[in-house]
Amino acid sequence: MLKGFTTFLLGFIMMFSENTLRSVLWRMLGLLAVLMIVLMVSVFFFADYLASVWVPEGDEWYWLIVGYIASFLAGLLSVVVGAVAFVALASAAVAPWLDTLAFKTEKILGKPTVENDASWANQALAAAINSIRPLFGLLLWGLLALVFFWFPPLMTLIWTYGSIQFLNYELFDTQASRKDLKFSARKAEMKENRWFWLGFGGIALLLMVVPILNIFVLPAAVVALAKKGHPESLPSSQEEI
Repeated sequence: MLKGFTTFLLGFIMMFSENTLRSVLWRMLGLLAVLMIVLMVSVFFFADYLASVWVPEGDEWYWLIVGYIASFLAGLLSVVVGAVAFVALASAAVAPWLDTLAFKTEKILGKPTVENDASWANQALAAAINSIRPLFGLLLWGLLALVFFWFPPLMTLIWTYGSIQFLNYELFDTQASRKDLKFSARKAEMKENRWFWLGFGGIALLLMVVPILNIFVLPAAVVALAKKGHPESLPSSQEEI
């Protein structure tokens, strides 16, 4: 887990320290910001709805405490939903820029690399298609979470874990696509290095709930994995514990 955490942070640092990478980042920043603003408004209304359902009514003193906890969990769950939606939409919308970011990172590090010459539409469509199967997995986690709808702490925990799993597929998509990895290979990589990905996706999700920083998470992850030389050079899950 620590390896995943540090890998992401090193990618974040490299993205801002290299002029070549920053120039690509600024080009995609406007679109990412627009998507984030739209989703932030949606998250606010969703959190308000959940709070209205979960917050109990009553005059007893402990209802106030329960109400605060329910409101917090409603807000947390809504933010996680917003983060997942943002990554799913952004990974397709800025797919060509993300590929360029990975290409330039590998070039800076002197690694053998080839730039994707497919059209913008084809790259965006490919990224959207790659999200379909992970979305089905997220749907299953969501259905499991709904079973515990009236027990907000467990529901939030289940949904958060499922969101990290989905988020990892999205963060890995650019590098996996550049290596022409099919879904089965991506899934095997996630399973083999589950502790790495838990740390990597966990810190990414944590930063996704921080205003301003959240729009840099997706490009930072692309730089981090390109820098790492993923997946060949990643340690095994046994070494991560």
